[in-house]
Amino acid sequence: MIRVAALQGECLDALVWRATGAGADAADRVLAANPGIARVALALPEGQVVLIPDLPTTPITPALVQLWD
Repeated sequence: MIRVAALQGECLDALVWRATGAGADAADRVLAANPGIARVALALPEGQVVLIPDLPTTPITPALVQLWD
């Protein structure tokens, strides 16, 4: 678990992305690890410490799109 301080006006998704590179799906785990933070998740106060639990590190592979068969 890591602790990250928010930048001024930063939203929770942006903080998680900045700290871990994880997408919006990780926000649910972060919300669960930080009770009550959902009230200010859209604009965190500067310096607000957010606990980020260990997130799975599965690589994101884009879906293959073929234009012709």
